[in-house]
Amino acid sequence: MASGAGSKIAVYSLSDLKNTTDDALPNYLNSLKFKQSHYLSDVRLALGYSAVAIAGGTFYFDYTLGFEKTKGYTLWAVILYFILNSVFTYWIWAVERGTVYVGEWRGTQVKLQSHVKKHTPVYDLAVQYKPPKASSKAGSEWKRVETSAPFNTWFSADGAFVAKRFQQWLATEIPVIGQADPASAGKASNESSSVDVQLNALRATELAGLDAAAHGDKSKKSNKKGRSPR
Repeated sequence: MASGAGSKIAVYSLSDLKNTTDDALPNYLNSLKFKQSHYLSDVRLALGYSAVAIAGGTFYFDYTLGFEKTKGYTLWAVILYFILNSVFTYWIWAVERGTVYVGEWRGTQVKLQSHVKKHTPVYDLAVQYKPPKASSKAGSEWKRVETSAPFNTWFSADGAFVAKRFQQWLATEIPVIGQADPASAGKASNESSSVDVQLNALRATELAGLDAAAHGDKSKKSNKKGRSPR
């Protein structure tokens, strides 16, 4: 499991922040013995390489045999190229839709999709997971969890990625990851509780100070009223 900080990036570049975070997801989940599925990326690569192969083959035969001999084939090649390119675009925007990980852990299927809104340094993560039938009395149904956090939760001020913070956030927010990595989930929970205790103590101190100040003002007013005019 990765736990160190990676190379530093520009903290004002949302694309760099998102890409670095997306890249860290598979590394972390695979270290927890998740089995990653490459089906979506394999189909995307197959479509892309097929379109490139058709374009390259058309150019080669047109260059070596001449346009007159190959124009009939070129027409069909162009049509097929645009069909493949259209399917490729559809696959990215309608099927993958920001998917950064698809896999399985102990029979539980998982799918993670990430998004970042323009000019908003917040990482939005949508997780779908389907427990195995044997562990669910209501049947095996897809469940969905949506969570988000600012990038500075796991990036330092100088752009260093702190993997442990990211792992703790995932393990705390996503049940199936928390089950796979209870240590990170527990540590994050303890740190959160410690912070809450400190905040509550600080609020209590502030309230006590306000009460004391208010009591002092009331005492001064009472003393003024109690004085007889000369």
